Amino acid sequence: MRVVAQRSKASTVTIEGRVNGKIEFGLVLLVGITESDTEQDARYLAEKIANLRIFEDESGKMNHSVKDVNGSVLSISQFTLYGDTRKGRRPNFMAAARPEQAEPLYNLFNEALREQGVEVQTGVFGAMMEVNLINDGPVTLIVES
Repeated sequence: MRVVAQRSKASTVTIEGRVNGKIEFGLVLLVGITESDTEQDARYLAEKIANLRIFEDESGKMNHSVKDVNGSVLSISQFTLYGDTRKGRRPNFMAAARPEQAEPLYNLFNEALREQGVEVQTGVFGAMMEVNLINDGPVTLIVES
């Protein structure tokens, strides 16, 4: 599993002109799932991200997690994170998990984040979405299982 985590001041995901998910402060997560990923990967990344210390403390050091700062998560499924661009000009998405495997793992990942005490908003798996993000910092990390 591969997640691009972006610290956010405010974010929304819109589908067909309607806001589907919205957070005021926290993390935007672009979540990619590959064919070899398991439930263990989803739970591991949820715990890792919920406790990742990437928010500043009073001294300006990254010592707080999204849980510590009472932030929320906007989670977006993103199969293109497994696009291979090493050959040619068109990405190859063969490493991305098929929807019937990826969707349950994506849902499990989001539920595992909720079990960590994090509010989670989402897009819709497989939908065309518009994501609006005010990146805070900017702080952007790639987290993998």
